[in-house]
Amino acid sequence: MGRALNLWSSTSVTARPPLAGDRDADVVIVGAGYTGLWTAYYLARADPSLRIVVLEKETVGFGASGRNGGWCSALFPASARKLAALPGSNRSAAIDMHRAMQDSVNEVGLVTAAEGIDCDYHKGGTIVLARSQAQLARARAEVASAGEWGPGDLRFLSSDEVSAQVRATKVLGATFTPHCAVIHPGKLVRGLAEVVEGLGVVIFEQTPVSVVSPGRAVTPYGVVRGDVVVRATEGFTGGRAVAPVYSLVVATEPLSAATWDRIGLADRPSFSDHRHLIIYGQRTADGRLVFGGRGAPYHFRSRVRPAYDSEPRVFAKLQATLKDLFALEDVQFTHAWGGPLGVPRDWCASVGLQDGLAWAGGYVGDGVSTTNLAGRTLTDLILRRETSLTRLPWVNHHSRPWEPEPLRWLGINAGLGAMTLADTEERLTRHQSQIARLMDPLLGH
Repeated sequence: MGRALNLWSSTSVTARPPLAGDRDADVVIVGAGYTGLWTAYYLARADPSLRIVVLEKETVGFGASGRNGGWCSALFPASARKLAALPGSNRSAAIDMHRAMQDSVNEVGLVTAAEGIDCDYHKGGTIVLARSQAQLARARAEVASAGEWGPGDLRFLSSDEVSAQVRATKVLGATFTPHCAVIHPGKLVRGLAEVVEGLGVVIFEQTPVSVVSPGRAVTPYGVVRGDVVVRATEGFTGGRAVAPVYSLVVATEPLSAATWDRIGLADRPSFSDHRHLIIYGQRTADGRLVFGGRGAPYHFRSRVRPAYDSEPRVFAKLQATLKDLFALEDVQFTHAWGGPLGVPRDWCASVGLQDGLAWAGGYVGDGVSTTNLAGRTLTDLILRRETSLTRLPWVNHHSRPWEPEPLRWLGINAGLGAMTLADTEERLTRHQSQIARLMDPLLGH
């Protein structure tokens, strides 16, 4: 696999034309991923008279929306404790955010069903395995903490309870939440684009935007003017607002019925384990295992290039990890791909509108459902509606910028390396990592 090959991509999509000259609109959206398209969808549904234009540098779903691991989860990158400590926030607001994320998982399912978007949506929850004593202790602590900040819907599972859902190696226990669905990301983003076009939204592809400012978006082919301009560029934002950190994914061939009988995952829960270096997986509707994780380096000066989507060393590690997880021997891997996601300095995603310029992003890989919440929230802000969504603690939050280079390069890659070392430390000592404890304040905890 010398080049990145994305399981979710499609070669049968007709390209949309680029912008051809200046244009006026009520709302201009820069970026045709989930954030931009959900915003367009809810705006068009709320006020069909709005002139909405979406500008995309590449094609619909080119970024993380078209290549993620397919988890539509209630995860938010910043912890409830951190959300409660934000200016103007409190414990109640943090719990409201938690519930809004849960509602967003369901909302994605409701909208895709109502609009006829066949994206393989299935809500089977998330099971996170504990495969060492240190991971087991962490799992129990997470359940206890979740009970302090919400309705206590994160459950601890014994090893016997785990085996009823999934049969993995070295399992001592697990945590389980029902608040996650798995999807086919490419089908969702392409289907959503078709729906918003049916509502009168105009999408221009192959239209890079050089200036995003209140009242206008500047492209090589013309200027689009609007009362509100929405920046929905996530890992491609540039500057020091977010750091583009790469996440990579591999996919197997469709597995045999006998293999699935041995592995389980019959209800298609998303799965992970309690290691420090993030991994994530799902059983697809067509019977594959899709499995991703971090570990690819951050590139100096936030460079984003197609060549970085393929990291053979990380792909090989992901394959080996998945084989170890399910004791797979002869499985063949058919796809491997990756790309950047947006990480703010404080790991806290944000959404807002100020002086005619709106934004949403910084999802740290938890964007499939968070973008839906962002689209609904931006709609309320743009239409000047005061709602429970506009009072959530992430609204109009500003993360401080990342450090200048080379400090940014040194710090991010040191952090990625520390998570790998933390897992190694736990294997050797059989105790929870001191390295990870030192890193906690830097990782949204």
